[in-house]
Order: sequence, then structure tokens, then C-alpha cells
Amino acid sequence: MQTAVFSHEENDRIVKIGIIGIGNRGSVLLKTLLGLEGVEISSLCDLNQSKAVSAARSCESLGRKLPSVYGKTENSYKEMLDSEKLDAVIIATPWDSHASMALHAMKNGTYPGVEVPAALTVEDLWQLVETSEKIGIPCMMLENRSFCSNNLALLNMKRLGLFGDIVHCHCAHSHDLADFWFFDAKNGEPNWAAEYLVKYNRDQLPTQSLGPIISWMDINRGDIFTEIYSRSSSCNAINAFFRREFGKDFPQAKLPYKQGDVVTSVLKTKMGKTLVINSDLQLPRPYDNRWLLQGTKGIYDEGRNSVFIEGKTKEYHQWEQLKPYADKYNHKWWQADYSSKENEGTDFVMLSQFINAVRLKGPVPLDVYDSVVMSAVVELSGISIEKNAPVQFPDFTRGKWQTNKPCFGLDM
Repeated sequence: MQTAVFSHEENDRIVKIGIIGIGNRGSVLLKTLLGLEGVEISSLCDLNQSKAVSAARSCESLGRKLPSVYGKTENSYKEMLDSEKLDAVIIATPWDSHASMALHAMKNGTYPGVEVPAALTVEDLWQLVETSEKIGIPCMMLENRSFCSNNLALLNMKRLGLFGDIVHCHCAHSHDLADFWFFDAKNGEPNWAAEYLVKYNRDQLPTQSLGPIISWMDINRGDIFTEIYSRSSSCNAINAFFRREFGKDFPQAKLPYKQGDVVTSVLKTKMGKTLVINSDLQLPRPYDNRWLLQGTKGIYDEGRNSVFIEGKTKEYHQWEQLKPYADKYNHKWWQADYSSKENEGTDFVMLSQFINAVRLKGPVPLDVYDSVVMSAVVELSGISIEKNAPVQFPDFTRGKWQTNKPCFGLDM
């Protein structure tokens, strides 16, 4: 894709943003956006309109223009998108609404920045692809782990050939979210996410672990996933959590849940690479992504925060700390220290790059193909578990992966 040349006026243009969903995640993204230059929060929408009103007043208290407020009904987001002339919209609502909102945004010429996952079904993911292609409006899923400083430094190292030809990767979303699934962290009210654990057994949140992997493996740009085979453990942790916290007679302690405690998926690629994904979100444990990048010349292990690079690591077959390499190959997006900001700065870097793309009316860092390939693991893993068999992985690029060139985070 050719890099466009833009005028000074376009580079300085104020970007008008709307936000749908002012819950926990939407509030964090709003706070980050308010810290970016050249951004106007034009409108806010939430079914609980009082949340939107409160957020609008907080914008005004910071000296910003008072955003318009929408809410009350499930179609209020349409009213906002149809009425406001927005450059982009941030979608931070429950998962099952992401696709319809992103589609409506694109049809209004508005860039959607949609929270994870972009959609829950392969059918809806295809609609996102086809609409983006037809209308020419990019759609970006807001997967912030792709923008971590270490992950971007490793991407630079991979592209410089330090790891050789990539053969295998591993990733995981390992995080004790037993209480998150059921309770709003701010007020203790029941959380909408709990119903998914009752209804489905699958990898519910694969995108956080997959974010950096798709770039490390050149997925959609030189390679594609061809199949996924997922298996699940039994479900013990949720009932145990409620018995431990509230007693054996608590209603949720007795419910039958479909969601297994650990889901393991094995994916194959057209070019012969393999990937293992673990989802471990209910058992008591510290947070861990377990990223691993393995090639013909070396390996990175996130758990050890270490690398081994053949011909460069000083001690024979010994791990070496990542930090000297991360410093040497630090990505241009991290030339300043953003670690004090939300999510250690990843939200700031991600939204900065998204807003820059919107301002220049250009391609977004993670495009619709990146967004849907990560999200597809949700439904496909559930189908594979149910069938106890591998499932074909769609080629959302329709063959363009063979000629598409890497474009995420180019730094060389």
C-alpha cells in the first residue's frame, strides 16, 4: 500500500470522536482520549444515560466542549451515528453489540475503533470484512497488547532476522477473572459477561494473547491460519469460587456452567507454522500472557523475560535478559516513557496511532483482517470443542495474504 502525502491542514485537523459505552473500559478509553492533542469528544452514548451525562460533565470540567449525550434505548447509538458528523467512534459495549455498531458506523463513513472481540460469530466477522471492503472505511479492533513496548521491540527483532524463520509461537490469556465475569468491579452489580460462561465452552477472550502473535507470524501478510483444534478441561473453578466466597448454598455456587477452566487451542498455518493458545481465566493465579516466539536462530520467552539468539547470546545455550535487546530495538512509538499512563501506556500508544490514521483518512494500524482473524477464535474454538475435531479457519483475505506486505508497526 502506498503511503499518502497529506497537507499541513490535514495533519493538524481536529478529530471528532464519539464513544458508545461508558462503563469500566469506556471510561478508561475516554480518559486516555482526553489526554491526546487534536481530539474533540463530540458525543457520548450509554443505555444508562446518567453515565453518559456524568462523563460529559467530566469533559466540560477539564475545559473541553460539552459532548452531546445519547441513551435510554438500544437504538440510541444509531441516532448518535446518524446525527453527529463523527470522524471515529469508540465502541466499548457488551460483546454481542460490537458488530452491529461497527457496521452502522462504517455505513455512516465513520471509523470504528471497536473493543475486543470485534464480533462473536464468523458470519458477523465476514460482514465486517465485506462492509469495510465495499465502503472503503477501515475498521480497527482495539487490541492494546499489540502495542506493548516489548512486543514491538520483538517485532523489530523478528523483521531484522534475529530469530531466523519463525516456526512456532505460544500465547495465553492467564488471569483470574472469576469475580470479573460476575460482578462490576465498581459497584458489585451483576455483570453481563456471566451469561457466556453458562451458555458456551470456548476461548472467550483470545484477542489479548493473539495481538502481537499475528504480526510475529505474518498472519494475513505472507501466511494464514488454516485450522484450529481446541480442547477444554472440566469446569470446577467457578462453583469453587462461589462456595469459597459466599458459601455452598449461594445460587451461583450450584449453577451448571459450560465454560471449562482451561481451553487449549492448536492452530496450523499455510506455511507450516504452529501456534498454541491457552485460555485460563477462572482459576486462582497471577496474570500471565506466556508469549513465546521461536525461530530457526533463536527464541523469546515472556515468562523468563529472556531471549536466546544464536551467535549473539554470550553464554552457550543460556538465557539472556530481554532488556538490552528491548532497549536497542525499541520501537519509534515508544521514544517517550508512557508507562505511568493507563495499562502501562499501551492504550495511549494504541489510541494515538488510531487517531493519527483517522486524522489522515488512512489505513489503521490493525486493519479489519487483523481484527477478524483474532476474533474468529472465539466461535471456532467452541465449535472444535463441541465436535472434538479440528475446524477449518476461514481465509478472510480471500487469497490476498499471498501478496499483502507486512504493515503493522513498520519501524525500519
